[in-house]
Amino acid sequence: MNITINDYEIAYKISGPESADKTAVILQGWGTEMGMYDSVAAAINDSYRVVQLDFPGFGASDEPREPWNVDAFTDFICDFFDALDIKKATLIGHSYGGRVIIKLAARQSKGETPFEIDKIVLVDSAGVMPERSAKQKLSVKRYKIKRNFLMSKPIHSMFPEVIDYWMSKQGSDDYRAASPMMKKCLVMAVNEDLKDIMPLVKQDTLLVWGDLDMDTPLSDAKTMERLMPNAGLVVLEGTDHFSFLYKPVEFRNILRAFLRAGGAQ
Repeated sequence: MNITINDYEIAYKISGPESADKTAVILQGWGTEMGMYDSVAAAINDSYRVVQLDFPGFGASDEPREPWNVDAFTDFICDFFDALDIKKATLIGHSYGGRVIIKLAARQSKGETPFEIDKIVLVDSAGVMPERSAKQKLSVKRYKIKRNFLMSKPIHSMFPEVIDYWMSKQGSDDYRAASPMMKKCLVMAVNEDLKDIMPLVKQDTLLVWGDLDMDTPLSDAKTMERLMPNAGLVVLEGTDHFSFLYKPVEFRNILRAFLRAGGAQ
């Protein structure tokens, strides 16, 4: 299905019984499409109305017409909830989706959201900016100097194909796969540390993590567990950044147990 929000065509779908009195919304990781989370929806859509969507610039949804930071995506989700008349929901976020959920929860603690967040599930979530060593900082500085030199008009005009090829090989897999507009969005996201607002995430929060996650390492999960007042961590051993896909049965059981229980353990 599609819905128009602020002149953007947004792809979304809903599963589960229409009569369900509980709603869950799944917010995706960077560069994914909503179908990747069908197994997550299937784990709970016997008793929940489950909403999945593609963020602007993800999957089949229109791309932002200007660079969006995490707050802009958070604003969009508020508008999306309003359009679907969602007044209360459990939020499940993977990777980048976790960033948006952390922002939403912080806003709710300040009375700035028109809806209520029931519980939160963060799966291999982003939001902790890694500490760079002196060597890493120097490497980044050298890269920026080299990039600025090569992309200067006189130099780039001499060797455009070689320089463009070199530029295309820089950065993470997510960065290289992104469009020029989404690259700008991603840069703003990864350079924002959300640790300062994590204590405002006061909802019962389940953290599910792969111990082999190299994108958002397990140390990030432990930081979130420490900073979020009502968070509990479950580690899925032998899995990476997509822990929910590698151990779907274990993930399903953990998710259902958390949603039945009074909160994180």
